[in-house]
Amino acid sequence: MKASKGDRLVMHGRVVGKQDRVVEVVEVLGPNGTPPFRVRAEDGHESIVSPGPDTAVETRRKH
Repeated sequence: MKASKGDRLVMHGRVVGKQDRVVEVVEVLGPNGTPPFRVRAEDGHESIVSPGPDTAVETRRKH
């Protein structure tokens, strides 16, 4: 998995009824765009994640 600053990670809920979690990549800590990533949730909370196979990357559009 590769991501860039500004991309969004969509972590799909693995339990019935649990919502997907969407976070924004604010820093790539691994080499060449690989995990781990520093991410920011909608509520402003930041954490470091190494996403699993239930995560999809939504690439930001370049203008």
